[in-house]
Amino acid sequence: MRQARELLKTLYTMAMMVEARDAYTGGHLWRVSRLSYALADDLGLPQSEVERIALGGFLHDLGKVGVPDAVLNKPDKLSDAEYEVIKTHPRVGADLLSDHPLAELALDAVLRHHETPDGRGYPQGLRDKEIPLAARIVGIADAFDAMTSTRPYRRGMPKERALAIVRENLGTQFDRELGERFILLGEAGRFDHVIGHSEPGIPLQCCQGCGPIIAVPRGMADGEEIFCPSCAGGYRLTRRGPHLELAPSGHSNPALARQPRADPGLIDDLLLGAEQLLQTRKPSLLERLFG
Repeated sequence: MRQARELLKTLYTMAMMVEARDAYTGGHLWRVSRLSYALADDLGLPQSEVERIALGGFLHDLGKVGVPDAVLNKPDKLSDAEYEVIKTHPRVGADLLSDHPLAELALDAVLRHHETPDGRGYPQGLRDKEIPLAARIVGIADAFDAMTSTRPYRRGMPKERALAIVRENLGTQFDRELGERFILLGEAGRFDHVIGHSEPGIPLQCCQGCGPIIAVPRGMADGEEIFCPSCAGGYRLTRRGPHLELAPSGHSNPALARQPRADPGLIDDLLLGAEQLLQTRKPSLLERLFG
């Protein structure tokens, strides 16, 4: 079990390092994972399956390691050619994951989260129930978080507008039954603690020029300096109980702003949440790995 836990830790760490390359998606993996967990749990799936789907949500963007920085952090909408580059990330992620001993736990979500019921998704053009359940769930969560998050060319949408877009695209971009459940959960406030947060209880903080995109690590101490991952402007952190405040420091440090790093505290929480997955998911897998 300890060896399986360490293997899972490598996946979480790798995913965080990939996410750190994208200036505008701090906390995206955590949010997609939590949204996916909520929907899977609402379906009444076994706990180990809920955790597996949440894992897929956290790992779904692994393949963006193969997308050039100039495309990943472009401050405008992508050209058709650049979008084709972005579309390679599911298959790149699957290739990256394929040799990992725990690959089967997340491969469906990584490879197929951009497949759509109408068959117009990628990379395989699957339709309806040809798309694995994990991928259908993560696909909805991924799109919803993208809509409600701030990007270089637009502010994040209100929750209500994003849910309306999900409703408008049921049966085409989103699985109808799953999308309807997702909408009900959103309308009931089940996502409010996730939207606009980078970790449990930690809202994204605002850069004065770039918006709410600064993800403050939970272990960051009062008075420490953090840099906007987009413009590299510096901010000094003030903790007032559970509340965080950032004040401009007048400094700039592009190297530190984009330095990939993992969050050990968040990884520990994720591993704790995945305990049942490692204990109950296909014992033969762990037997093959560790005898």
